[in-house]
Amino acid sequence: MISVYPDLDALSRAAAELFAERAARAVAEHGRCAILLSGGETPRRAYELLAKEPLRDRVPWGKLHIFWGDERCVAPDDHRSNARMVQQALLDRVPVPVGQVHPILGDRDPREAADEYEDTLRRFFAGAAPRFDLVLLGLGDDGHTASLFPDSQALEERQRWATVTRRAGEEIVRVTLTPPLINQADLVVFLVAGEDKAAVIHEVLENHPDPRSLPAKLIMPEQGELRWLVDLPAASLLRRTNGSSPIVV
Repeated sequence: MISVYPDLDALSRAAAELFAERAARAVAEHGRCAILLSGGETPRRAYELLAKEPLRDRVPWGKLHIFWGDERCVAPDDHRSNARMVQQALLDRVPVPVGQVHPILGDRDPREAADEYEDTLRRFFAGAAPRFDLVLLGLGDDGHTASLFPDSQALEERQRWATVTRRAGEEIVRVTLTPPLINQADLVVFLVAGEDKAAVIHEVLENHPDPRSLPAKLIMPEQGELRWLVDLPAASLLRRTNGSSPIVV
């Protein structure tokens, strides 16, 4: 399902509303909610909206468990840290218990960080299906999502839930969750904004690329739902079935 919004602010409000709705539903159904968050600039506004009324009161923060889809192997106070961004935009402002916030520890050996996060995830799901209630993802202009980069070994991973990866030409090593884990989710939502994403989202959604070249194509929930929340500039090259422009929500 693709929903197109006039601008980033409208997209962010829709994403924040969806977060609140899914969190409340998950807690009502099974007593807790496991959410996998994205870093980057696109979701920041949604996180800020969640920390304010009226949405703040609608979220059962004490029942949430917060995870991340990927992290750069940098110190937690580094401006490039995904966890730092979410902490500043959201978690410092809402009452999620500290023990229910599960960042990837980027300030240690990358393999050790990946192994520890894998252990954290397996303990949390405790033999049950590793099913996140909500996963938020972004889309890079090269077609990557989380830190699943084109032609990387992480794309071939079938057993591990967390693994080490690196973007071609970049010195920073990263830890990313893998498609077999992400695809167990109940709901996966891509948030995509900006004219610079128009070409890649067109390729991902309307052409048939090799997933090794556009890894976002690997994200296909096995039993859950996949949604795309896109602003109008990013959707400018998308077509409807009759060839006209996409409908704006």
